[in-house]
Amino acid sequence: MSNNGMLKSSIARKVAMALSGLFLILFLGQHFFINSMSVVSPDTFNEISHFMGYNPLVQFVLQPILIFGVIFHFCMGLYLDYQNKQARPVKYVKNNGAANASWMSRNMVITGIVVLAFLGLHFYDFWVHEMNVKYINVQPEDPTRYYEELRQKFVDPVRVGIYVVSFVLLALHLLHGFMSSFQSVGFNNKYSRSLRGFAYAFAILVPAGFALIALYHHFTI
Repeated sequence: MSNNGMLKSSIARKVAMALSGLFLILFLGQHFFINSMSVVSPDTFNEISHFMGYNPLVQFVLQPILIFGVIFHFCMGLYLDYQNKQARPVKYVKNNGAANASWMSRNMVITGIVVLAFLGLHFYDFWVHEMNVKYINVQPEDPTRYYEELRQKFVDPVRVGIYVVSFVLLALHLLHGFMSSFQSVGFNNKYSRSLRGFAYAFAILVPAGFALIALYHHFTI
């Protein structure tokens, strides 16, 4: 492949990585809104959760797309990190955060792996449980069960601690990921400053909100 072809291929991968990340950010925002209802209105949380849990479009179309998006984003991130290391085979003896890349950019793979591991725990806590209730034990449909099931997950202080730490790392991952995504898709116009401000606020406030929801249920149960 020519240098020009390799450059275009690399840019295409970075754009695909950015778009998959932005797609997952949309899911994160929606998920945060639903979870916040467990603090504001347990009945509304039950209604939304029941709809999401039994709607065929959500279950058999959107859910597989989401799972594919997570796997694609993670695999593409590992591949791009490998490409970057191959492009710079000589390692620096000393990393200077001010002179070189920031801590976040140098550790995106690490924070990504931790976030992926957290997603595995989250899927185990909620998705696996949901599959067990509906398809293995085949329990009667109960639209009011979701709120108490959520609260029970936050009884264990160790699990709550894992959630909080994971959301801190998610915030760091998002802070750098947003900026990389904007650069990859070439977003640079008169609205870019406002959008960057929104991105920073989202990257901090949404993970912090998730952590506060977990702590709220732990200390009020």
